[in-house]
Amino acid sequence: MNPTRFALAGTIAAAVAGLTTASQRPGAACAPDNGGITLPAGFCASVYSEYAGQTRHILVAPNGDLFATLGNAAQSSTTKIARLYPDSAAPGLLWLRDTDGDGRADRAARLATPTGTGIVLRRNVLYFASGPSVLRVGIDLARFGVWGAIDTVITGFPEGGHAAKSLAFDAGGALFVGVGSATNSCRLSRTEAAPDPCPELGIRSGIWRYSVAQTSQRHPADGERWATGIRNPLGMTWSVLYGGLYATSHGRDGLHTLWPQLFTAEKNAETPSEEFLRVERGDDYGWPYCYHDRQLGAKVQAPEYGGNGTTVGRCSGTTAPLVGYPGHWGPNALAIYEGSAFPAKYRGGAFIAFHGSWNRLPLPEQGYNVVFQPLANGRPSGPFEVFADGFAGDTLEPVHARYRPTGLAVAPDGALFVADDMRGRIWRISWRRP
Repeated sequence: MNPTRFALAGTIAAAVAGLTTASQRPGAACAPDNGGITLPAGFCASVYSEYAGQTRHILVAPNGDLFATLGNAAQSSTTKIARLYPDSAAPGLLWLRDTDGDGRADRAARLATPTGTGIVLRRNVLYFASGPSVLRVGIDLARFGVWGAIDTVITGFPEGGHAAKSLAFDAGGALFVGVGSATNSCRLSRTEAAPDPCPELGIRSGIWRYSVAQTSQRHPADGERWATGIRNPLGMTWSVLYGGLYATSHGRDGLHTLWPQLFTAEKNAETPSEEFLRVERGDDYGWPYCYHDRQLGAKVQAPEYGGNGTTVGRCSGTTAPLVGYPGHWGPNALAIYEGSAFPAKYRGGAFIAFHGSWNRLPLPEQGYNVVFQPLANGRPSGPFEVFADGFAGDTLEPVHARYRPTGLAVAPDGALFVADDMRGRIWRISWRRP
């Protein structure tokens, strides 16, 4: 790291020690209607920020400030919102602070960058995925809204398809980057044969591990492919509590549409699973050759590669997910709850933000919620339950949904933040029952 470019006014530790924003203090008010969402008894929510932009991933700094990556609302399903709120259309980074402790941000600063997704903080530096690169920028929490110079840490990531990237640091400071696939099942059209081996796997559909000691690194040459066969690992986090990497992945689409002789529309609605993973070095989750069927409780061979819906075949040696969730819910963010403010049942469990389905017909569309997955010793210890719901309103459909959860972060005081990318609303969820 260049010490000149990242020199700050004092150390970050000193800044945090002397700076406790009001958002960390107890007593933040909640909205009478919890900001339009439903929560379990004893929880409440404030609308921390409104019309923030096409909010993607978020994090909360040690002093309680919130940082978010923003997509380009003018080029997405949020175009109608961009017309109403022009300032919300620009991509970049957003820095928010609640100075009076009322549960709502009252200071905001933006930094213009290409569209962003993953974001993580290490010491005094924000690392964020932006376009084909992972960038970094120095910050000083004692000087709100003052951004440092931007450096390119890694570049050369493929664009198009599932171009969004997730980020996570391990305990030693190595950076994991999740890279999604370009296609549904490794073929560019319905008429071409599926290539075997799939050429995408060399640069996409997996998780890579990088050092951040140097800048201007190239993907994939300068990294280590940590795990492969993950179609779209958009949610990712390192758990200090469990000492490991966790991720979620979007399952494939089109089983009935592409293979009606093998799959009914009802089967297509529930399959394949959306996956929750504990990711170890060398894991192979099987995409595109395999998918997980939660009804069978197994990985089975994809029809493009000779499967018929039940054949295990070459999938017998692939890594199984911890949990398979209903098809097409769209897991966009993951947070392990390592705080102490929530009741004991939530401590050590996982929260997952599901963006919502578009292709479950003839069954109802689902998702558009935040679920809680109990864990014990880093493994599932019970069935998942819907924790926060009501985001979409009356219409569970992408363009007409009122809100769609897409970002999660646990604050130092134990509050859970949820971000939406339709209208840019961010909720702060807290426990209020004595």
